Amino acid sequence: MTDARFEELVSEALDLIPSQLAEAIDNVVVLVEPRNDEEPTLLGLYQGIALTERDSHYGGSLPDTITIYRDAILDVCHTEEEVVHEVMVTVIHEVAHYFGIEEDRLHELGWG
Repeated sequence: MTDARFEELVSEALDLIPSQLAEAIDNVVVLVEPRNDEEPTLLGLYQGIALTERDSHYGGSLPDTITIYRDAILDVCHTEEEVVHEVMVTVIHEVAHYFGIEEDRLHELGWG
């Protein structure tokens, strides 16, 4: 799969976020990287201050980041259909962290 096609899938996954939630996303950058150096099998990572944790001191902060790890996802998928699904799940999973949803709850909801 080309890098451009993978990035297109990430964009399409972001488009699946309901508009009311998408409008609430602020100061977040979504990146695609080959792999996480510290955890090479990690599929995605949210880094920042969750919306539920922000207070009056948050203003002027650097953007939070959601990183989707292309090579790690491609390693666990065998077909393009699997890649499409895994990208969607990973993007939604990391966006949920932005909204303050914890890992255990995401797994309960099937977004593990």
